[in-house]
Amino acid sequence: MKKVYVIRHCEAEGQPPVSPLTNRGLKQAIELAAFFENSKVERIISSPYKRAIQTIQPLAKQVNVEIEVNRQLKERVLSTNYLSDWPEKLRNTFEDFELKFDGGESSQEAAKRITEVVEDVFKGAFENTIIVSHGNLISLLLNSYNKDFGFNDWSNLSNPDVYLLKSENKKVTFERVWR
Repeated sequence: MKKVYVIRHCEAEGQPPVSPLTNRGLKQAIELAAFFENSKVERIISSPYKRAIQTIQPLAKQVNVEIEVNRQLKERVLSTNYLSDWPEKLRNTFEDFELKFDGGESSQEAAKRITEVVEDVFKGAFENTIIVSHGNLISLLLNSYNKDFGFNDWSNLSNPDVYLLKSENKKVTFERVWR
C-alpha cells in the first residue's frame, strides 16, 4: 500500500511566493519533523514557494532526503485582481468548479495540477512520499477523492496540517493525521 502525506505549510508571513515562515512557523516546522520521527520517508516533493520549502527543510535534513521542487504544487491563484470579497468568491469556486476570475485558475484546473502529481507518485516506486503545498490546492485535491470535502473543510485547515492518502486497489482514501 502506497502512502502519500500531504502537508499544508506552517504559519507564514504572507501570501506572496517569497513569504517566509514566521518565527512560530519555523518552530512548527521543527514540530512537524518530530511528528514524522518514526515514519519512513523516501521522497519529498514541495511547492516552490519559500514557506513550503522552509516547512519541510527540518524533516528533509532529519531523514536525509532531497527536496524535489514541483511548480504544479504552487498555490492556486484565485485572481490577479484584488478581490475584497475573496472568501465568498472562493466559496463559489467550490460550488462551481469551472468558475474562473480574471487572471486566475478554476478549481477544476488547479485540482488537475495537484492530482496529476499525486497520481504520478502512486504510480511510482516509492511507498512513502511527502508532498508540501498550500491550503486551497490541498482542499481541491481532497475534494477530488471525496466530494464532501469543501469550502468549510478548507476554512478549518490548520497551519501546518497533514493528511495521509492511501492507495489500495486503485481507490484513494484519506484521513487527517495532524494532531
